[in-house]
Amino acid sequence: MNLDALSLSILIPAFLAGLLVLATHVPLGMQVLARGIVFIDLAIAQIATLGVIAADRVGFEPEGWVAQAAAVSAALLGALLLTWTEKRWPEIQEALIGVLFVLGASGGMLLVANNPHGGEHLQDLLVGQILWVSYAHLLPVAALTAVILALWFGLRQRLGRFGFYGLFAFAVTASVQLVGVYLVFASLIVPALACRAYPSRLRLGAGYALGAASYLLGLGLSVMFDLPSGALVVWTLALAGIAVSALGPANKP
Repeated sequence: MNLDALSLSILIPAFLAGLLVLATHVPLGMQVLARGIVFIDLAIAQIATLGVIAADRVGFEPEGWVAQAAAVSAALLGALLLTWTEKRWPEIQEALIGVLFVLGASGGMLLVANNPHGGEHLQDLLVGQILWVSYAHLLPVAALTAVILALWFGLRQRLGRFGFYGLFAFAVTASVQLVGVYLVFASLIVPALACRAYPSRLRLGAGYALGAASYLLGLGLSVMFDLPSGALVVWTLALAGIAVSALGPANKP
């Protein structure tokens, strides 16, 4: 146990990063679950990751503006493709999302195949390095989060297919570079699943509370016991989600 490392200077930015991810992903996750397109987050996140890897492959810094533009462009192209497939083949949309995820994941592996640091870079994008997040990383994400939330809660009924997928692309692109693909997916799906039986007036608040408590506990434990933070937060989200679901209205006598 490494109690000396339990430093607020490390945990506060990481926790704020988690809150920013949850701010957009909890409501979007509930919509994703209602639409039955659960794996859209993984697919869009993987396509955004592919954009970052492609930019790095041709010599641009992974955290530079070119890589960010490549990630957003790739995610928006994925969103445009999914908008078209949902209109053309709605009955197999989930399967097509899965195919897009596999193509994005395997494409990333091909691009890093001859890079001596490629495996490490790919792992960082998948698992994330949330404890290394700084306040400078959070400011642009916070601004984008505010815009996404304003559009979602203010214009949700008028967004249309591409509006939904486009907002999703921006949210995921920002989030995946903060916390990694796995934690982005868990933040999207676990609160939505755990709170699906709650009354609609309580569902969103319960999802936010579940997510925030899980990030706080997982980050604290990861620093105390020197364990991978992203992976541990995924597990705390899952275990807390099981508890919240078990205590939900559908399971009360």
